[in-house]
Formats: sequence, structure tokens, C-alpha cells
Amino acid sequence: MFEEGQLYAPVTEDENGVTVHLADDHPGAKDADYRRRREVIAGPALRWSPGEPVPRVEYTDAENEIWRTVCAELAPKHERLAIRGFLEGKEALGLPTDRVPQLDEVSAGLEPLSGFRLHPAAGLVPLDQFYGSLADGVFHSTQYLRHGSQPLYTPEPDIIHEVVGHGNLLANPAIADVKRRAGEAARRCETPEGLQFVADVFWFTIEFGVMYEDGELRCYGAGLLSSYGEIEEFRGATVLPLDFYSMGTVEYDISHYQPTLFACDGMSELTERVGEFFAEFDDDTPGRLLSDRRAAAR
Repeated sequence: MFEEGQLYAPVTEDENGVTVHLADDHPGAKDADYRRRREVIAGPALRWSPGEPVPRVEYTDAENEIWRTVCAELAPKHERLAIRGFLEGKEALGLPTDRVPQLDEVSAGLEPLSGFRLHPAAGLVPLDQFYGSLADGVFHSTQYLRHGSQPLYTPEPDIIHEVVGHGNLLANPAIADVKRRAGEAARRCETPEGLQFVADVFWFTIEFGVMYEDGELRCYGAGLLSSYGEIEEFRGATVLPLDFYSMGTVEYDISHYQPTLFACDGMSELTERVGEFFAEFDDDTPGRLLSDRRAAAR
């Protein structure tokens, strides 16, 4: 089952300094320079507290080149495959495409549009904090970039995923409101199972959601919008109508392209039906959905 935190490398700090615990199969696992760079970036974020200036990263030429490469590759794919709401948010936010933006720079653009701001994340963020903060208009964003050997691939969410995917979505006030409602739902949860259900529905909407728009299947999920490869493949998936019980209980593999996706029928189904689901969610919701399903099957 999906758990957002599983995608992020844990970060620890002790008397020997900061350590980013990369998986053995991570492209940068055996690159000592990359590991040190990740630790340099993670340290200030790990020690940061709300109210303090957001740590700034002096990105290298190589890191800026990764950003330029991905932005150049994704731009025509967005025009062809992304929903209008994302494209409108992207235009309104106006992120630089020639360099990596600072988080406070992105926040300065987002706040007038939707009230959201980005907080730095060194790596792993607890599930309740990651989702609950959305209720306050806060999105936790990493600041590191993927390994330079594979600029069009990352096994974990880097700043490209966070800012190009989620940041541009948050620039659309209607989509940002759905995210805020998801955060409020997470805050109401009193059980790990309830919180996991919210996280799984979030996965199949905000992370990997697709939508029929003018008779054409387009994507709005940040995971698709920031993935050079998967954005080209989502139309080949099995596409089902929204089914919140299935979305919250289906088993899936986060390490591969998603074989099953759930589609909204236009923006109104996202803002109204998905938004209403999060607005009304509590720990008893999964049980009610199951009861309704059983009653319908009789």
C-alpha cells in the first residue's frame, strides 16, 4: 500500500553530522560527491523551524542544467497532455525554466494565487504532518535534485516533482482548495487506517489523477506532470471512473508506472466530488463506503 513517506530518503543527524540514507539501488547511492551534496542541502532544512527564513540553496551549474533539461522536455508534453487548469496555473506562477527556483521565491508567487507556501523538507516527513499541513496552506518540499546520470528519472520526489508538479497545481486556486480539504480530512483522522485511506485517495487524485476534458483524457496528477516517461504512458493504463472505496483499498506498486488510474469527468468532478469527499471524510467513511457497496450488490 502507498505511503508518501516511503518515497523519501530518511535523514538523520548525530555527532558525526547529517546523513541521507539512500536506498542501495538509488542512482546516487555509490556517488560520494552526490551523497555529500544531499547532506549539505538537507542539514539546514532538517534544523529549520517555521517562522525562520527558508534556507536558500546555491545551486550548481550542473543542478541548474538538470532543471533546464527536464523543463525543456516536459513543456511540450504539458501542452499536449495536461489539463487546462494546470496549464493556467503554470502560466500564472511563471516559474523560471533556466535555473532552479528557491522555495521562498515559489511561495512568493503562490501566496497571492492560492494562499499556499512551501516549507523545506530534508527528506522523510511524517504522514500526518505531510498531509495535515495542507490544511494550513503549507506544502512540504524537498530542495535537492535527482542524480545527474539520469536527469529524466528519479526514484524519489525531488524539487522538480515538488515544484513543477505540485507547485504549478497549487497555482490553480480550485485545485489548491481540494488539497486544502485533503489536509483537513487528514487532521480529522484519529486512526492510522483513516489517515492511510486519505493518503491513498490523494495518490489516485492529486498524485496520479487523470481527467476527461473536451472528450480527451488528460492528466492533472503531480506524479504524472513531473514524470518525463510516465506522462507519455498514462493513456495506456486501465482507466476507471472515480470509486473512492477502490481508490482507498486497492493494492499497487509505487515503483512502477501505475497500471490503473481513476478519471474525473471534467474539472467540476475534481473540485466538487473529490473536494466533497475530503470535506466530509472521517474515520468511519471507509466503513460507510463498504456498506454502501454491499447494499448496492444485493
